[in-house]
Amino acid sequence: MKRNYYIVLLIFLIFFVISFITNILGALNPNVITSFNLSLTLSAFLPFAFFIAYGIISIPAGMLVEKYKEKNIMLLAFLIAFLGALLFSTFPNYIVFIASLFMMGAGMAMLQVAINPLLRVSGGEEHFAFNSVLAQLIFGGASFLAPIFLTFLISELDGHNKTFVKTIFANLVPSNLSWTSLYWVFTLIFLLMIAVIFITKFPIVERNEDEISGTWEIHKSLFKQKIVILYFIGIFSYVGTEQGVSYWISKFLYDYHHLDPNTIGALTVGRFWGMMSVGCLIGLGLLKLIDSRKVLTGAVILAMIFLSIALFGSVNLSLIAFPLVGFSLSVMWSIVFSLALNSVNNHHGSFAGILCTAIIGGAVVQLFIGWLGDTFGLRFGMMFIYLTLSYLLFIGLWAKPLIANETINIRDIKFIKKLFNTKTVQG
Repeated sequence: MKRNYYIVLLIFLIFFVISFITNILGALNPNVITSFNLSLTLSAFLPFAFFIAYGIISIPAGMLVEKYKEKNIMLLAFLIAFLGALLFSTFPNYIVFIASLFMMGAGMAMLQVAINPLLRVSGGEEHFAFNSVLAQLIFGGASFLAPIFLTFLISELDGHNKTFVKTIFANLVPSNLSWTSLYWVFTLIFLLMIAVIFITKFPIVERNEDEISGTWEIHKSLFKQKIVILYFIGIFSYVGTEQGVSYWISKFLYDYHHLDPNTIGALTVGRFWGMMSVGCLIGLGLLKLIDSRKVLTGAVILAMIFLSIALFGSVNLSLIAFPLVGFSLSVMWSIVFSLALNSVNNHHGSFAGILCTAIIGGAVVQLFIGWLGDTFGLRFGMMFIYLTLSYLLFIGLWAKPLIANETINIRDIKFIKKLFNTKTVQG
């Protein structure tokens, strides 16, 4: 099939939007706690509401996409997200925020299911791996930019000068809730995406075996297999780790180092996601040279070291170490996911759907961190992440995939081979 560059660009834009909406919560966290006078546990229910939607929606969404096709489900996804953002923008309070985040999470989950097969078809199968990596880099870039945009909005609205931004939001945002202006921006973005998708003609997607959701019976049979449960917990642990760090960074820096969450806190969250993008690029190279299980094991050990420095080091060390935790986490999702799929012989599409439901780890782990934080302090609460990292270490040591990742012998690279031969002659 001829490549459709417009659809590929549209999918990249959707990846950007998903990331921009999903990973802003960490930068918002201190503002939300202060505005609504929340405990850490109540604050943790906000990402819980968002990520629990993934667990509930992912498998049904896959079935809906196969029945009603990508365009219709994407329109429905953005409509649900639009209504969620509009609801909170209009009625900015804690209970409404929970409902709003669930709706936006449901929309993002539906989009994730729809766009990956569409990217394969539109960009060409031979370019799918490259386009997938590029999409992840765009995803990381949006996560980096979102906190910076939040800082800009808040500074404009809380400043003394009457700016263009202040004029726009004057009658929309309460003076003591300037951060909620972000959800008016999300409302507009979702509305524009609905319009773009409505007028776009989408190609017909013939799904590969690993993209077919399968029946409820297949899902239930997979859940009875020990290996499926073990990898489900692996993805659960990864997302719990990623969100458990990113969501609490700004609050931690405020509580223990008294750093402004709207500037340094938000910037550090952005750097966390930015370093994940950098790590993704470096990880691609490492996976061509080293067995993925060894890469995973090394990444987990590094993440534990950097997390320890972030939690117990000085303010300057924390500012450096938190982004480096993101760098260490960058390869874990793709490695655990590929190890899982390469460890079973069939029903890869259904298994992938089950793994996507494990994104609820980003919901459940937050509750533990919040509860422990209220009881013993946030530093102790974030130490819960050592448990999820330990499980990922277990995956790296225990995994025995049917197919290992293909690696290149460094001596087979022409330049290196020539170098070795030269040294041999000289010797």
